[in-house]
Amino acid sequence: MGDPRIEAVAKVLVEYSVDVRPGQLVRLRGNPEGSPLLLAVYRQILERGGHPWLNLSLEETDELFLRHAAAAQLDYVAPFLHRVTEEIDASISVWAESNTKALSQADPGKQSRRAAALKTLFDRFLARAASGDLRWVETIHPTHAFAQDAEMSLAEFEDFVYRACRVDAADPIAAWREVSARQQELVDLLGRRSSIRVVAEGTDLTLSVAGRRWENCDGRMNFPDGEVFTGPVESSANGEIRFSYPACLYGREVEDVRLSFRDGRLVKATAAKNEAFLHEMLALDEGAKRLGEFALGTNPGITRFTKNILFDEKIGGTIHLALGKGHPETGSENQSAIHWDMVCDLRRGGRLYADDELLLEDGRLLLR
Repeated sequence: MGDPRIEAVAKVLVEYSVDVRPGQLVRLRGNPEGSPLLLAVYRQILERGGHPWLNLSLEETDELFLRHAAAAQLDYVAPFLHRVTEEIDASISVWAESNTKALSQADPGKQSRRAAALKTLFDRFLARAASGDLRWVETIHPTHAFAQDAEMSLAEFEDFVYRACRVDAADPIAAWREVSARQQELVDLLGRRSSIRVVAEGTDLTLSVAGRRWENCDGRMNFPDGEVFTGPVESSANGEIRFSYPACLYGREVEDVRLSFRDGRLVKATAAKNEAFLHEMLALDEGAKRLGEFALGTNPGITRFTKNILFDEKIGGTIHLALGKGHPETGSENQSAIHWDMVCDLRRGGRLYADDELLLEDGRLLLR
């Protein structure tokens, strides 16, 4: 008998996160490792009257591509992918890696060149999502690789994942609607503020959010979810920040990242490990040197670092910044081929001010 929690996750993804309706075309992406969840989602899309299109990939192909692809192949984007981006009504992605370090030795120059080639698709996807014309959600299916990164057994990691997904609730969809209502209070408060200051060990950073829209992340794009975010004014970041956890991208862990900003632009970046990779990504384009996102993590069910950004950026009592591409629905104008989230933990002595009013201290929100 299968795990009933998988069925519960599938139900939330299909009925709540993307709200599949009769006649809609739904792209379902993943690899064979995630087949238990992919199959459950596929069936529920059919039961809702949607048209599921399973876009299945093999994990090894990314490694092979980056090892053997010539310049013309790195730059090539199949024309039909543009049609796909225009024609799908919803997209559900299930990540289920069997080796999270498979790309750790890949050429970062090739990785950044491929990211640049796919930027047009990425931009159009986000633009359709921002307009409400396309709904999407990303999630994971627990694997041994994810569990090892989190330093848990597979059973422990499964319990962690499904608890964060709130599928242990009697009615998980109702539970996520409660999350949405609670986070909306924070979104409304921050929407009336124009400046943010973050203070912690190695960190004193200010930025402007004047005129920007805050988004309530309540399980409709990431699952599990639990954050509120916006796009900072591109020229506003000043000061420095030290990130508490490794910044993971393309299978690499960049440790003890420290960034300094002046008038919105990154002027200094260091790391204790994989600093060369950090600089390679920052050199990708001008937008990679500016902030595309500022966010607060709000999920109380996520309390520990797992080396998986889907969970780590949601840790209650943390903030995270993203270098690169901003979400257009926030008003962000930053353009880049990357969107790289990095997490700063405020649970031990950290403070966050909104318009000079203390809003978060030691990881606890002080809502009024």
